[in-house]
Amino acid sequence: MSPFTSAPEWEKAISAIVNSESVLLLAHVTPDADALGSALGLGLALQEMGKQVQVTVGEPSFSTPKSLSFLPGTDLIHAPEDLKPADLVISCDVSSDARLGIAKTILESAPLSIAIDHHQSFTGFGKIHLVDPKAAATAEIVLELIDRLELPISTEIAGAIYSGLTTDTGSFKYQSTTSHTLRMAARLLDTGIDSAKLARLLFDDEPLAALVMMGDAVSRANLVREVASGQGLVYTSVSIEQRRGLDELAVERVIESLRKTTEAEVAAVLKQADDGHWKVSLRSKTTIDVGAIANELGGGGHKHASGYSSTADLEDTISKLIESLDAKSNS
Repeated sequence: MSPFTSAPEWEKAISAIVNSESVLLLAHVTPDADALGSALGLGLALQEMGKQVQVTVGEPSFSTPKSLSFLPGTDLIHAPEDLKPADLVISCDVSSDARLGIAKTILESAPLSIAIDHHQSFTGFGKIHLVDPKAAATAEIVLELIDRLELPISTEIAGAIYSGLTTDTGSFKYQSTTSHTLRMAARLLDTGIDSAKLARLLFDDEPLAALVMMGDAVSRANLVREVASGQGLVYTSVSIEQRRGLDELAVERVIESLRKTTEAEVAAVLKQADDGHWKVSLRSKTTIDVGAIANELGGGGHKHASGYSSTADLEDTISKLIESLDAKSNS
């Protein structure tokens, strides 16, 4: 095993889990496959230990997004208002307690809590930390925890964890992918999961409305060549109306198309959330640390993939982003 954190943190986490009877797992708001897959994979494993397990996201009346409904263990998911009290609360892939939504109060009042995360911008909330910025995905740390608990990896657990691993590494093509990541993926494949089916559902399965929305968003993209000392920014936006009735998660894949732009080091997608505010997803290729920029603007993430939220209008949000990119490249 290659420990992600110091031994005392692992020991504390394992002791907390072993001594609990009921566990609540939290994924961040607008969850992706790493957040929800990690929570569900760990939840299924803990259920095999005889624990009472619940999984939730801090959004009122939350239910599983259609785009992630194929993940194993979704029967563990409950809306936050329908939860029962739990001995132990575990957050998965949550870099800041602000990303817990209305579940933040649940974590704050929990008798004991564990934070599992891989973001450089992790803010230090919770009582026990299993955090490693070198991990390619939170799913890597969750698999390590399951191993340390000496629990078997079923096909269902492997499918949930593999979904988080493959999405957060961009099908193992991002800089965060290591030989350790690939060895973990091989272990999960050896359980008999249908990786081809998972890949199709995760990356190649979209309703026509989503494809039309993405095409429209890309067609309206703007290239600002002079940004960041000439390294370039390409950006687009998707308002509530332009989402065409789709949920917020459907907009996430727009950034994967935009980041391919040859003329731009940085790509940004500004998504209007249901509350009217703008959520900004950032990607960079090699030189610019968009994680540091997102952190300055109230968010966080990784060096080449990050995000933040803005309460300003669209024009001011774009202006502030350009200003931050210019300042960072000139510093």
